[in-house]
This record gives sequence, C-alpha cells and structure tokens, in this order.
Amino acid sequence: MAPRILLARHGQTAWSLSGRHTGRTDIPLLDEGRRGAKLLGERLHREPWSGLAGAEIRTSPLVRASETCELAGFGDRAEEWDALMEFDYGAYEGMTPAEIKAGRPDWFIWRDGVPDGEILAEVSARADEVIAWARSADRDVLLFAHGHILRAIGARWLGEDISFAARVRLDPTSVSVLSWAYGMPAIEVWNDTGHLVS
Repeated sequence: MAPRILLARHGQTAWSLSGRHTGRTDIPLLDEGRRGAKLLGERLHREPWSGLAGAEIRTSPLVRASETCELAGFGDRAEEWDALMEFDYGAYEGMTPAEIKAGRPDWFIWRDGVPDGEILAEVSARADEVIAWARSADRDVLLFAHGHILRAIGARWLGEDISFAARVRLDPTSVSVLSWAYGMPAIEVWNDTGHLVS
C-alpha cells in the first residue's frame, strides 16, 4: 500500500481563537482545545483508523501540538520533530492579519512572507522534507502540527507551489488525509472536524 499522511492540527489556543499568528510562541491549549484533542483521539481509535497500529507518528515539539498528540492517545508512540514546527512569523508573531494590513494593506502571507522570520522557500523545503520522509517506507504516518505548516505540506504533496496553501483552510483539531488517486498524490479528506460536533 502506498503511504498516506494523516494531518492533525492542534487544538484551540487563545491566539488561534483570536486569529493571532502563532509561530514559535509556545501557547498552551484552551480547555476547548484539550476537549477537541480527546475527541480527535477517540475518532482515530475507531474504524476505519482503529488506532493506526502500523503508523509512524511525529509531532511538533511546541506544546499545543505535543499536548494534542498526548491527549489524542498517541504520545507514547510519537517522536518530536522540528520540521513540523509552525512557520516562524518573525516581526508578525502575535499579530492578527488586520493589524498587519493596517501597515501593509496588500500583504498576503503566501506571496509576501514575513519580515525577520522564515522565508517561504524555507517553509516549502521543510514541507518537502516531511513528504520525502513519509514516502520513504510502506506505512502510514500521522502528524500533529500547526495550520500553516500542515497547509504547506498539503500543497507540496500535490506538487503545487506553497502559495496553493492559501486555498485550503485548516481548523483547529481537524484531521486531513493525503493519499493517492490514479497513481498520483491526492487529497482524500481535508479539514474534517466531524468529531467536534456534539
């Protein structure tokens, strides 16, 4: 079987709730985020995933991702990996898009990047590193990470420029599946939050 990548975005934090760019600032989960992480774990331990027994699991070392992984029931199997850390937003860390656009009205992160932070080519290269690792063996992988890096992985899985990531939203505690169709990389599931519906 060709490998698939399951993407799990971390649970809700105070900054994700307010729309602040949260790169390397280590923001903890809110109670809502912890609840969502447990619900995500329950889902991944039911059919059709059944706990992903043969999958390799990696998590960003940032607490919002690693705690989501732990609460979802995969912490004992996960390895932390810096390649899964969020985009380094540099001077825009902690700012909302509206605050940034007050000074740069035409700013678009997926085209313009950020000052004093990671350049788009570096984010793209990290995404490519993750994809190369995922394709290196005949097993599925489950990644716990962050909105922008996971969107970049989705874009690069499809062979698209990183700017394609602007077209694929990713909500907190969502699950997505990158797989194959007709022998080509495809999106099987994207931004699924059905487990959060009460």
